Amino acid sequence: MAAPKRPNLPAILVASDLLEGEVVFAAEQGWTRDLRQALVASDELAAQALERFGATEFLHAKVVDPYLVAVETGADGAPRPRHYREVLRALGPSVRPDLGKQADFQI
Repeated sequence: MAAPKRPNLPAILVASDLLEGEVVFAAEQGWTRDLRQALVASDELAAQALERFGATEFLHAKVVDPYLVAVETGADGAPRPRHYREVLRALGPSVRPDLGKQADFQI
């Protein structure tokens, strides 16, 4: 059986909150809506730990569809998804910067 495909590292764990439907990121204290607080896995062990956390949270019906997303680190040290789809999920609509997490957190 082939190993599951993973994004390049560094990566963060993304999921959808089961009750609110919001995109959330694994953080030090559970989940956060703020991308800047996301835990970043820089090596394979950290990536596996994030995946185990996501699987446990899924089993406890807190989130759905947890998966790793490749990120790069910005000048401010905050992670930023490399793929455009994930940027939209993390920040909000590109045509309305006054909406979504980009407006809520002044990102």
